[in-house]
Parts: sequence; C-alpha cells; structure tokens
Amino acid sequence: MSEVILSMKDVTKIYNETKALDKVSIEINRGDIYGIIGNNGAGKTTIMRIISGQSFVSSGTMELFGSKDDDVRKQRKRLGCLIENPGFCYSMTAYENLEYFRIQFGIPGKENINKVLEEVGLRDCGKKKYKDFSLGMKQRLGIALAILNSPELLILDEPTNGLDPEGIIEIRNILINLNKKKNTTILISSHILSELSNIATKYGFLKNGKIIEEISMEDLQRKCESYIDITVDKVEAMCIVLEKELNYKNYKVYANNHIHLYQGIDDIKKICETAVLNNIGILEVVRKVKNLENYYMNMMEEN
Repeated sequence: MSEVILSMKDVTKIYNETKALDKVSIEINRGDIYGIIGNNGAGKTTIMRIISGQSFVSSGTMELFGSKDDDVRKQRKRLGCLIENPGFCYSMTAYENLEYFRIQFGIPGKENINKVLEEVGLRDCGKKKYKDFSLGMKQRLGIALAILNSPELLILDEPTNGLDPEGIIEIRNILINLNKKKNTTILISSHILSELSNIATKYGFLKNGKIIEEISMEDLQRKCESYIDITVDKVEAMCIVLEKELNYKNYKVYANNHIHLYQGIDDIKKICETAVLNNIGILEVVRKVKNLENYYMNMMEEN
C-alpha cells in the first residue's frame, strides 16, 4: 500500500470574507506527480501556500508525512518549493545565488550546489550573471533552489509558464528524472494541460476553490477514449433511438444539441441511417479522441 505523504480534508481558506478554498480534500502518495488543474483564481496557489506554510487554513485539517497540527511545521523541512520568484541577485552567478540561499536557509552541504546545478543543466553556465539568464535558465535555477535540500515533496507553481517549447521539454525532463531517480514526489500546477499530461500520475481538478474530481492517470486514460460527437436537431428523440433501437447506453448529452457517444465507434453509418429513419436531422457527426484538455473543458461545462 502506498504511503500517503500529504492529506488535506475539508480545507477552507477565507480571505476578507471570500472563500479562496471551499472544503478541499486531496491526497498525495509517495512517488506521485500530482497535477492541480484549474483556471486563474481557482485556488491552486492558495493550496500550495498552505502546504508550504505561507498561509494557514481557516478550517479543515492537513497532515504532512503523517503529522498534523504543530508537528506539520517540523515536517516542512522535507519540502522544496517554487511558488514565486525566489528573488535571486541579478549580479550573481547561479552558484553564488544558491550559496547565498543555502546559508540563509541553513542547508548543510556546500558540495550539493554543483550536484543540483548538474541536475538542472546549469553546471556549465560559468560566470554568467543571473541578469543575463534566459527565462528557461531562471526557471531551472528556481528548481535548483527548491531541490537544494533534497526534498521528499517538491511543490511547483506554473514552472513552465512563459517558456518556449524547448524550455518546456527541459523542465519536463528535469522533473521526470527527479521523480524516477530520486523518487521525489511532486505537486505541480500548470496552464499547459497537454504538457501536464506528459508527466502527471494523478490529477486534481479545481474550480472556484472546490475540488470537483481527483483522478489517477490510469483512470483518466480509460475515460479519454474515442467517441462520436453527434449534433442533431432532436436530442431527446436521438437518445431514445440510441437506447431502444441501437442498445447504446454509454453516452452524454451536452449543450447545443451535442451527444458524445462512447459506443459504436465504427458504426457511424448505421447510427446516421437509424436517426434519419426516425425523422431526426443529423447536423454533424465527428469522430474524436478525448485528451486532457477535452476532458477538462467537458468537466468544467458539466459543473
């Protein structure tokens, strides 16, 4: 059985009488790459701030590495975080910046600096100053700082935001290596859902401060199957045809007379003919494959 290293139950956070989080419950196991997905203002950063100790819950409970209440503060030493710009010195090199923060945070092992710079691909940047770094290099240095203490749980808020495709791939490979080689558990948020789908093993979908679904990669892959998007002029009549005449039960009805049918993928001709025989107008039929973006948008629409 997997070890639960983070558990939030019915966590609510209120800022100035506004609920930023509303009874949020999530669970992260050791070795997970947990992706939080939600639009701006959904509460992603608030969750990360609470876990890292930058903010506090208004109600609810949180356990970190099996500890709760006052003991959580001690367990936060096992975290690494990149939630905001760390405030690196522009006139210092990557090594000098990490050495400064290592001293400030009381992290032992000066020799670890070169190791983490190697892991994020900055070992050979030499005497180049931070002010001359590309955005991708700055993001990689931020991750280097977050892993300087060899954390068991790494928290990253939009680490690929603003990067070009090459930079996104670089960050992705860094995170995969940390997870596979060091068994580092990762909590990550991102607006780039297609990229998140390349690394996450578990997802939490967040809307208006509420978790509307928590799902594993395996279950998501099963749900992201091929389907037929049928647009008709008589939705209710089409549903009767699907169930009574074609014996199809696995479908969902969406706005604007759309029906997503998850059966009979290869029987489009038969479906159309049966609809026409029942005086149902077929406006459009498209075979599609759901991905994370489709799944997310459909879920937001349903909720």
